[in-house]
Amino acid sequence: MNPIDEHGLISWADFEKVQLRAGTVLRVEDFPEARKPAWKLWVDFGPDIGVLKTSAQVKALYAAEDLVGRQIVGVVNFPPKQVGPFRSEFLLTGFPTDAGVVLTTLERPVPNGTRMA
Repeated sequence: MNPIDEHGLISWADFEKVQLRAGTVLRVEDFPEARKPAWKLWVDFGPDIGVLKTSAQVKALYAAEDLVGRQIVGVVNFPPKQVGPFRSEFLLTGFPTDAGVVLTTLERPVPNGTRMA
């Protein structure tokens, strides 16, 4: 079965509701309270959105020093989610693999806060 048929099609209006934005990782901290190995990340999404934080289970593939300064893609218009003692303010996007989650990153720099079109 075609995966598109299985999960259904969405309209362009549905897609436009999801705010996928570019941001630069400013800070990374360990998250020892997480059930699975995770980092706490602070990401600059530009002057209109500002710095948002999230937790991400990406330690299998990324050291903290590999993340700082990297531009990532995040969904910034989900409601905040409490993850143990930490409040995630956006969803860091990536692709699951057998080795771990591979982050969605940019091929070339764009201004922080740029929305995916």
